[in-house]
Amino acid sequence: MRYYSTRNKDNVVSSMEAIIKGIAEDGGLFVPEGFPALPRLEEMLNLSYKELAKLILGMYFDDYPEEDLEGAVNGAYGDKFGNREPVRLVEKGGVHFLELFLGPTLAFKDMALTILPYLMRSALLNKGIREEVVVLAATSGDTGKAALEGFSDVPGVNVLVFYPKGGVSQLQRLQMITQKGQNTHVVAIEGNFDDAQKGVKDIFGDQAYNKKLKEEGYVLSSANSINIGRLIPQIVYYVYGYLDLLRNNSIEAGQEINIVVPTGNFGNILAAYYAKMMGLPVDRLICSSNDNKVLTDFFETGTYDRRRDLLLTSSPSMDILVSSNLERFLFHISGNDDTSLREMMEDLSKEGYFTWSDFSREEIYGEFADENDVSLSIRDLYREEDYVMDPHTAVGYGVYRKYLKETGDQKPAIIASTASPFKFPEKVISSMGKDVPQDLFKGIEMVAESMKMEIPTQVRELESLPVLHDNICKKEEMRDIVLKLLQEVK
Repeated sequence: MRYYSTRNKDNVVSSMEAIIKGIAEDGGLFVPEGFPALPRLEEMLNLSYKELAKLILGMYFDDYPEEDLEGAVNGAYGDKFGNREPVRLVEKGGVHFLELFLGPTLAFKDMALTILPYLMRSALLNKGIREEVVVLAATSGDTGKAALEGFSDVPGVNVLVFYPKGGVSQLQRLQMITQKGQNTHVVAIEGNFDDAQKGVKDIFGDQAYNKKLKEEGYVLSSANSINIGRLIPQIVYYVYGYLDLLRNNSIEAGQEINIVVPTGNFGNILAAYYAKMMGLPVDRLICSSNDNKVLTDFFETGTYDRRRDLLLTSSPSMDILVSSNLERFLFHISGNDDTSLREMMEDLSKEGYFTWSDFSREEIYGEFADENDVSLSIRDLYREEDYVMDPHTAVGYGVYRKYLKETGDQKPAIIASTASPFKFPEKVISSMGKDVPQDLFKGIEMVAESMKMEIPTQVRELESLPVLHDNICKKEEMRDIVLKLLQEVK
């Protein structure tokens, strides 16, 4: 399987090279040359999550030795998930929630960021790369902690995360600034997530800066979903979720389902699209946005327009105006038209918008849920089913309710449940009609009581862990602070 850039099909690399680079030199994203076909459903029905992951990753990452993939899968989906299946399907309110937050940082990002360090380390060894890798990531909340946790103390790798000051939840911030590991670095930037993401992409595209880093003994890579090593592992849980519906006799083999994904950077829903293209029986992909509804507007009008204020919401991981992975989706449905993609991305960068004149809404349904929708969704499902959702998942549920009302489509549906309610106690508690305590950890206790479960250890310990990262910079200073922090480690 070869990979080429969305902006230049002549830029062809192997999967190992794509994972090490993270992003193409021309600013494009690496995509597979084709979609391998899944085996028959009956052949996959009795596979464990690890076995299914090894099967699917082997289709895309076929230049990896089999023992390296097996080691990566076993390392990622074993102890870190309590040695149980790493995802869980729960039926509530007439829909199936695919709980993806059972990992070490309580967010769906763990599903890929527990395995990416193994894939990257294997690629570095196999390619004989002697420079240390600097993994740069911009985070709107969850990617940062998952990347820090995944890469902590991995030999030959430094991980550096930028997050928007004031743009993540209290608990997300605590998770990052208390992160242990000699090779971990966390920086708050004075700006929003799009500023952080643009800054990281600009660093990747700065050839002079990259040359200077190489002279210092470093090469750059990414832990964001722009890295194909992040995206491909996410396919696995959609296939697993479908097979779980089969195992539970909720559907018949071959029956089409709908998949609902709360979406910011478009990576999670793109993984569902990849699963569909591999032959998973999926009808509609339902793209769910919060008040930052740039994707909803795009799927309604064909014009992607980031020229608006970024709103801070109760679902901060979706507070994004430039959805990077949309570029991959448009590349695929355009018939791999790299010329048009390059022009559109240049328009987005320079003018702030682009228009896709040949777009059909049939492929993806887009809608948004505002803050009131989110509150009502959390309240209603809690009252009716005694089930607690986080605000991101509630965006998906709120949009699904709108989709049902608009279309009457009663196909079985999976909603990607992307984060634990423990990470967002203020919104969860207020949506239930209760008073929100000033103390974060008292709020977390209230969430635990509502969920009738113990507070996870990784949440409880945050109350006493020391702050290890207090760096702040302006967006113009990102290049300088990367060099400064790397020099401090030497």
